[in-house]
Amino acid sequence: MNVVAINGSPNKNGNTAQLIDTIAQELAKENISTEVLHIGNKTIRGCFGCGGCAKNQDERCIAKDDAHVNEYIQKMKEADGIILGTPVHWAGIAGTMKSFLDRAFYVSSANGNLFRHKVGASIVAVRRSGGVSTFDAMNHYLTYAEMIMPTTNYWNVAHGRVPGEVHEDLEGMQIARVLGKNMAFTLKMVQNAKENNVPFPEQEAKIMTNFVR
Repeated sequence: MNVVAINGSPNKNGNTAQLIDTIAQELAKENISTEVLHIGNKTIRGCFGCGGCAKNQDERCIAKDDAHVNEYIQKMKEADGIILGTPVHWAGIAGTMKSFLDRAFYVSSANGNLFRHKVGASIVAVRRSGGVSTFDAMNHYLTYAEMIMPTTNYWNVAHGRVPGEVHEDLEGMQIARVLGKNMAFTLKMVQNAKENNVPFPEQEAKIMTNFVR
């Protein structure tokens, strides 16, 4: 099995990356590999809301000048699990990460829900405040995509400012370790269901109710 981790931090080796690495170490103990995709230092435009991905049905965003988006969507589609990691910027998801998630999950939902029933988890690095609101916002993508979310023993938030400082947050590091253990267990449960032909719930066509007529 393999997991794709999205690092939404501009700092490739910052606290977000170190939290992802902590999760990946636990996955590796169960022979689950992790590929880290660093998108926080790239130029990624936001979603146009044009619906082109739904019209074309080719599992791609129509914007082609930042090609990593479509490449990474396919990596996420092929993975057994997905980790979303971001620092907190102004009590929310870092801008480049938000742009990427908007587009990737829009393409997924418009093309038959590409990430449905994959195991998905999010984790947040924060200096002081805004961690829980950012963690909540990241989970919106996972729940909308009908992904299976492993838990840990507190909210998936760890504190640190300069790179490496997150290791001084002992509770935060434990959160990441426990998340890795539980994610590995959840991945194995899903794999076991597939191998034993346990049927997954039938997918329902999406109903859209607009409250303004």
